[in-house]
Amino acid sequence: MTVALMWEARAAQGRGGELLEWAGARTAELSPEPSRSELLRAPQDRVLVLTWWEAGYDDRLPELPEPDAGLITRAVHRWRFESLGPAGG
Repeated sequence: MTVALMWEARAAQGRGGELLEWAGARTAELSPEPSRSELLRAPQDRVLVLTWWEAGYDDRLPELPEPDAGLITRAVHRWRFESLGPAGG
């Protein structure tokens, strides 16, 4: 089974680049490493990290921590999904 973890945060005003860099560095430190990871950004200095794991849905997996409060505007949002394969297949 493949499980995808999503981590999304919104940077404090003017700190989007710093949050993006922070999230990339924390993703590189995950141990064990995910089978795949992707770093995305969106308007309003939002940062999204997706990681994929070959694991059971309820397995304990390493996750990105909460950044320092001064780097973000609100608590981090986190979601966990079970992969069902390619869309339309």
